[in-house]
Amino acid sequence: MIKKLLLPVIIFCLFINGKSHSQIPEMNKQIIEYVNSVMGKKVDRGECWDLANKALIKVKADWEGKLVYGKLLNPKKDSIYPGDIIQYKDVVVKYTEGNTKYTETMKQHTSIVYKVISKGVYEVAEQNTGYGGKKVTIGKLNINHIVKGKVMIYRPVPYE
Repeated sequence: MIKKLLLPVIIFCLFINGKSHSQIPEMNKQIIEYVNSVMGKKVDRGECWDLANKALIKVKADWEGKLVYGKLLNPKKDSIYPGDIIQYKDVVVKYTEGNTKYTETMKQHTSIVYKVISKGVYEVAEQNTGYGGKKVTIGKLNINHIVKGKVMIYRPVPYE
């Protein structure tokens, strides 16, 4: 009887954020731990970049210290995991929910993949947004709704 009850718990624990927990790179797991520790708080000056900067410093990632956060990924070919970093450049997102049309513009913005919902659809941890202000909050990004601009997704890498 106990074995039957434990199986669903074990299966649940193996899959976190839509990905097998064992597949998520260790550094990415540490970044998500950091994000969880500052959720709802202002990180540094509250700029979007500050969240990624502090997370990468905390986990001792190897990166160039500006807007390139590790290994560049192709979201159409590569697996994207929680803890990957997104850099937006001149992005315009348009979508409709119900009878409401939405347009979001991000000239330069940085966020961290918090949860992978499905291919190209993510919950993102970010700050310096219209909805969350200067505090770390969770938003949503569907890269299929991008009509202009570019997003680059990076995998944090350790020092070698």
